[in-house]
Amino acid sequence: MYTERDEAGSSQAVKAQLKLREMILAGELPGGARIAELAIVERLGVSRTPIRAALMRLEQEGLLDALPNGGYAVRTFSERDVADAIELRGTVEGLAARLAAERGVPAQVLADARACLDGVDEVLRQPALDDEAFTRYVRLNQRFHNLLSDMAASTVLARELERVVNLPFASPSGFVVVQADTPRARDMLIVAQDQHRQVLDAIERREGARAEAIMREHSRLAQRNLREAVQSPHLDRMPGVRLIRQHG
Repeated sequence: MYTERDEAGSSQAVKAQLKLREMILAGELPGGARIAELAIVERLGVSRTPIRAALMRLEQEGLLDALPNGGYAVRTFSERDVADAIELRGTVEGLAARLAAERGVPAQVLADARACLDGVDEVLRQPALDDEAFTRYVRLNQRFHNLLSDMAASTVLARELERVVNLPFASPSGFVVVQADTPRARDMLIVAQDQHRQVLDAIERREGARAEAIMREHSRLAQRNLREAVQSPHLDRMPGVRLIRQHG
């Protein structure tokens, strides 16, 4: 049975994951640096269990390398690596959406997806997102994308989606947000949420080509964020993207 303690632990892990990602992107944990778990525990004021969960998730996301003798080190990427990974996710999720529309989706799964998006709407009603709201958004966004994968009813496609979201920055929750609590970031999330609603509508209407096109376009938001983050002259004002080389 899932308990309040489990919920609290999960929330702490998500918060630690977001903070660690920000520290990595800001260069506070530079490329190639080994992660000292105890130092992170002391720095974030979080116990070791959620820190370990956060490190595992960031390794799965592709920001960290698991070292042979244990522990993790920060990875570095080219801008092309990141762009290709995001493009690939859009392609695979587009295929998942098309298959879901063509094959049909059980009513309960559609209801679960709508409830998930209702939760996102509730979060986005706030004029700005604090850490708690952003953490909730990340969790709900990830759940919706997981449901989208389930809708395709394909173990082959689910395996490939799991593989692609482990590529650098390609996770649906791995997007680069310039600053989570700015109106601009919130506006981007509102556009993404509208695309969520549109793709669910297309799937319900059995419009495969439309569903696929929407998910391909959905990945363009992450591409735009990537370009703006890398090219911004104001890296000192936002979580930096110093792990991403503009060339190579």
